Amino acid sequence: MLPPNIETFIGCNTAYSDARIVLYGAPFDSTTSFRPGARFGPSAMRHESFGLETYSPYQDADLTDCAVFDSGDLELCFGSAEAALRDIEARAAEILQDGKTPLLLGGEHLVTLGAVRAVAKKYPGLHIVHFDAHADLRNDYLGAGLSHACVLRRCHDLLGDGRIHQFCIRSGEREEFAFAKAHTELHPFCFDGLKQTVEALRKQGAPVYFTIDLDCLDPSAFPGTGTPEAGGVTFLELLEAIRTVCTTHVVGADVNELAPMLDQSGVSTATACKALRELLIALDKININ
Repeated sequence: MLPPNIETFIGCNTAYSDARIVLYGAPFDSTTSFRPGARFGPSAMRHESFGLETYSPYQDADLTDCAVFDSGDLELCFGSAEAALRDIEARAAEILQDGKTPLLLGGEHLVTLGAVRAVAKKYPGLHIVHFDAHADLRNDYLGAGLSHACVLRRCHDLLGDGRIHQFCIRSGEREEFAFAKAHTELHPFCFDGLKQTVEALRKQGAPVYFTIDLDCLDPSAFPGTGTPEAGGVTFLELLEAIRTVCTTHVVGADVNELAPMLDQSGVSTATACKALRELLIALDKININ
């Protein structure tokens, strides 16, 4: 009998019962404020991942030695952000209940809120480490409180002050930067201060949710995203930062905002795939240790 044709991210073939990390996709971009297309990110990353090697020379480790199960994409309601968030939260909660680490593939950045809702219920002392070009701290966008432009503000509603640590931020309204100054730990433009933040989180033993909006990268390296913002970090700087964060107690994570159809060269998708490979390997080392 032939096996079913099921496309997973390369090297993520561990049985669910044996997995330490579970991938799940959220193909949702209904609140995108500029260029849509992030809903196609998860499937593109799976398909294009087979252009990669499973081995990482950066970490001297191989995805085939990691215990990762790819559960595929959720079927989400595009007409209701709240309905989509409920489904994302339910899947994350199921993965957490089974003692595994959920890793969400977006989709626009709003999908993070569904995952954070689930993770915060299991880990009340949760902190968020946030890589992004945008502050995402608006209270609403054109009257909507559920928007990718508001996702970290909604996370702050859940967690409160001093538990959101933002890096690479180089865009936002004046009010967002004022809010960040009063309520979050914001590091503009680059990863300055990341090592100190990570050291403090390790000393606290704090559980960490790690969210990566790939537009933290400069558009010269990652043009395939809905809201590109000049002045970003390099790919190698991102990889080093990912490895740094993954020395903390990461209990959930996501990678989001790849819009593959906006970069016909395929470079953005290849970049996203490689970042995900490095994140998976780094997270698997946490789970082993």
